Amino acid sequence: MTTTTVLAEDLGFPEGPRWHEGRLWFSDFHDRVVRRLAPDGGLSVALELDDSPSGLGWLPGGDLLVVSMVRRALLRVGADGPRLHADLTGATRFRANDLLVDPAGRAYVSSFGFDLEAGAAPEPTALLRVDPDGSVHVAAEDVVFPNGMVLGPDGATLVVAETYAARLTAFDVAADGSLSGRRVFAELPGVAPDGICLDAEGQVWVATARSPEVLRVRDGGEVTDRVTVGSGSLSYACALGGADGRTLFVCTAPSWRPGPRAGRIEVATVGVGAA
Repeated sequence: MTTTTVLAEDLGFPEGPRWHEGRLWFSDFHDRVVRRLAPDGGLSVALELDDSPSGLGWLPGGDLLVVSMVRRALLRVGADGPRLHADLTGATRFRANDLLVDPAGRAYVSSFGFDLEAGAAPEPTALLRVDPDGSVHVAAEDVVFPNGMVLGPDGATLVVAETYAARLTAFDVAADGSLSGRRVFAELPGVAPDGICLDAEGQVWVATARSPEVLRVRDGGEVTDRVTVGSGSLSYACALGGADGRTLFVCTAPSWRPGPRAGRIEVATVGVGAA
């Protein structure tokens, strides 16, 4: 079994990791910044916001999209700074969360669906699609805390983690970005799947949110590998990157709630690289 080592620490709460142009980008949503992490552990701030950022993705032209959680908005960051790309308030009930941007510039956005911080009971919500023109559409209904997402290399399958349903759910993706053919990719009893990433064999690495590990899961639900979080903290998100795509970056913290600055980025080398 592989164990992670710490690459960066003293973070608020790292989320939404993405390997982009030779560095790991991630949101630190308690500190309200988007950070960049170099392979040698050097940190820099890419963006400061007046809200908690979460999911990240890039449009074909190079602009960064960032989920603004409390405002329930999708921001577009160009040379002139952030501006509103889509207002999500009419299609969400509580905080917006993770993000996946496809090669055509469509953005799939997840949200909590209920007041997690107040201890409300889980309720189904919608997974949203924001088209390149900023228009907002319901991509799928009745998903339970949709969270991290991945898109298959052929663009024909989208997998989303349903955190409070303990499963990964797959959809067929049409040419216009609409979703259909819902099916269970993996049932994960006792697991709270959070952020996810895809490897070159089509298997999904899953941050578990309630345990100090990351699971590698095959379509059908078989757990084929696991990485232990060396710090003992919980795993909340993951990404594959590095020069050969075989570095698994894991966002960890003792809790998602504000508290001591104990967020970390931890790393491990895995056998199969990024999709």
